[in-house]
Amino acid sequence: MAHTYNMTYVLIAVAVMAIVTYIPRFLPLTFMRRRIQNRFIRSFLYYVPYAVLAAMTLPSILYSTSSLISAVFGMIAAVILAYRNYGLTLVALGAVFVVFVTEQLMVIL
Repeated sequence: MAHTYNMTYVLIAVAVMAIVTYIPRFLPLTFMRRRIQNRFIRSFLYYVPYAVLAAMTLPSILYSTSSLISAVFGMIAAVILAYRNYGLTLVALGAVFVVFVTEQLMVIL
């Protein structure tokens, strides 16, 4: 199931992601004059933008190909390549290659 996104949707999604990742870092700087001593709050403010970004992009990753199976294989390939500290370009190309090969194999089989 291929999705086509219009430009308005993409721009709104980027704006929401930017706002959501910026707010947890901006608010403490604005309203607090002293350094946050609580380790839990500091950890929370550090990891929230990454968690939100992952939660917003994961559905797009899983439903961006014609098959959920090929999307999962591509995501696994990207995670493995990223874990092995390959660059962003190689990770993206590797994931695209795995998705392409998986979809071609699904057509043959």
